[in-house]
Amino acid sequence: MFHKRLIFSFILIFASANAFAIENAMDTIVVTGTRNNLALAEVNSNLSRVNQQEIATIAPTHITEVTNRVPGVWISRGNGQEHLTSLRSPVLTGAGACGAFYMAEDGISLRAPGFCNANQLFDINTLQSGGVEVLRGPAGVVYGSNAVHGVINLLSPDWQRLPELSVALEAGPNQYNRQQFVAKSSHSEHKFAVYGVTTNDGGYKNDSGFEQQKFDLLHQKEHRDYSIKNRISYSNLDQETAGFIQGFEAYEDAALKQVNPNPEAYRDSRSFRAWSQIEFAYSGAQFLLKPYLRYHDMAFLQHFLPWQATEENGQRSLGMLSSMAYQYRDIKVTTGVDVDSTEGWLKEFQEEPFSAAIPQGEHYDYEVQTTSLSPYVDLQYQLNDTLALLAGLRYEHSRYDYENLLSDGNACATDVDNCRFYRPEDQVRTFSNWSAKLGLHYSLSASQFVYSQLSHGYRAPQATELFRLQNGQVSANLDSENMVSLELGLRGQWQSLNQSIFYDVSLYCMEKSDHIFQDTQRRNVSEGETRHDGMELSINWQFTPSWQWTVALDYARHTYDNNPAITSGTDIRGNDIDTAPRFNANSSLKWSQDDYHVELEWYALDSYYLDPANTAKYDGHQLLNLRAAMPLSEHFSLSFRLLNLLDEDYAERADFAFGNYRYFVGEPRSLFITLSASL
Repeated sequence: MFHKRLIFSFILIFASANAFAIENAMDTIVVTGTRNNLALAEVNSNLSRVNQQEIATIAPTHITEVTNRVPGVWISRGNGQEHLTSLRSPVLTGAGACGAFYMAEDGISLRAPGFCNANQLFDINTLQSGGVEVLRGPAGVVYGSNAVHGVINLLSPDWQRLPELSVALEAGPNQYNRQQFVAKSSHSEHKFAVYGVTTNDGGYKNDSGFEQQKFDLLHQKEHRDYSIKNRISYSNLDQETAGFIQGFEAYEDAALKQVNPNPEAYRDSRSFRAWSQIEFAYSGAQFLLKPYLRYHDMAFLQHFLPWQATEENGQRSLGMLSSMAYQYRDIKVTTGVDVDSTEGWLKEFQEEPFSAAIPQGEHYDYEVQTTSLSPYVDLQYQLNDTLALLAGLRYEHSRYDYENLLSDGNACATDVDNCRFYRPEDQVRTFSNWSAKLGLHYSLSASQFVYSQLSHGYRAPQATELFRLQNGQVSANLDSENMVSLELGLRGQWQSLNQSIFYDVSLYCMEKSDHIFQDTQRRNVSEGETRHDGMELSINWQFTPSWQWTVALDYARHTYDNNPAITSGTDIRGNDIDTAPRFNANSSLKWSQDDYHVELEWYALDSYYLDPANTAKYDGHQLLNLRAAMPLSEHFSLSFRLLNLLDEDYAERADFAFGNYRYFVGEPRSLFITLSASL
């Protein structure tokens, strides 16, 4: 432990010994805070961006390597490409917990409202994206349902920033290899690009690994009166999944680290998405239309449950996001209507008998047709030269039309009283939600700003929470989850001729009500109350033209605010929610000159409890990563990444369930080498 702290202390001392990116970060254009292109200085909330160049340097094998650089975010990696998300929250699990996060590409949700999936970020081509923007905290007015704890929005690349032609070949441990390509052309006003990534990973653990292909087609047209950006995206994943290893601190046991208790586990997933972004001006107003369609299907073995049923689920959707922005004197108004229509389905089947209450055969087979309609308005009133008032309001109506394709009632034999699986009868459920926000944006100077916001987020129950019932629960009488947040932040930049420092610090307090969970009787209920308090800090210090130091850290407590029935006979009010580390930090020291680049990254994850009673615990970990790149000639370059530089034993994710400690093992020191060619 001491040598890791010593190395990081050296980084801090080295950085502090120099004088105060030469680029003005406050001028960075972002889109996630609102639906309009805004300079970061104008955004009245926290917002972090990992840009296209930084993503290329990280060259992520998993999206967690990107989001580690954003305060308040921890995407816990499972095996292969699987993950669970923490965003101003604990790592949330359960059938619909993923609905607390709005995961999007170009502002369009990756999955339909009501059909979230915990692993949905693996559908996106992160490696070749135009950037990742993260908005922490409720964003119901802008995004509607699911924007409870925050938004992760991946941006498609701009045609101008893509190379004419490029290929890259990458090799790593365990038969890992990855290929990527980009090709583009233009014809008059029309610009086209095709790009993609194929990955093969033999897997660190026995009988594991995955193959994945991601391909994108981009078309852009810029006209004096309008602009159009069209995108088609396809992703395919074939994964042999390794399960948890069990036993206290088993991730430190060399004899267990590569053991796969579930060699039969798998996950197959395919997604197709297509959308257009149409922008034009008319009568002094700016219009934005985003029609889209999405298709997804997935099959996997529930290796994390002792009876190991298989699940198939999917969805097909049509929808459109829209906005109209106009200026009336000192008031800027953005308004629009979002619509979505989705057909989703789910099947669960158990191949082998387990018990009378968990029978062999079909557990569930249902379809759900959902529609949502959501008008909204967002206002910015410039009170004077330094102070702006911001307010917004959204209404959303959701309808679930459910059809059970099997017999109604228990999935077990008629003489079984405590059947695990219950199939409700056909029904229609509707939910109506309002969301509001109110904020102030104050300019201390041309480059120093204070922002504050009172905001609200919500999510309607997910289809699995409503219709995948257990233990004789005939109907899930669930309410929508609600989150109220108060945030205060300070953002600014000091800049001289060759040096600059950008900072963003925010404090927040959030309270969630009607939190949906599964009680000790395995019934879906919405009685939970939780509290979330924290501080987040980002620093980007370019102290010479070649040297840069970045920091992203957060400290937070996520606690139970009542005593929900998730533990029997134990009062857990005030306890930390399980899988909620209080401290998370990332720091990088970077040197770059011409096309040469070297980066040393330090990442720290605090200890966290593994159960609501706070009796089981993981001690956390710290990692060092080294990355470097160099040109070989005018058209060729070589780069490498040495991850887990000190070869630490750690768990990507720790868990406590069915009376056992369970871990997804972090991989040992790993070297990845990439050869790139471009025109």
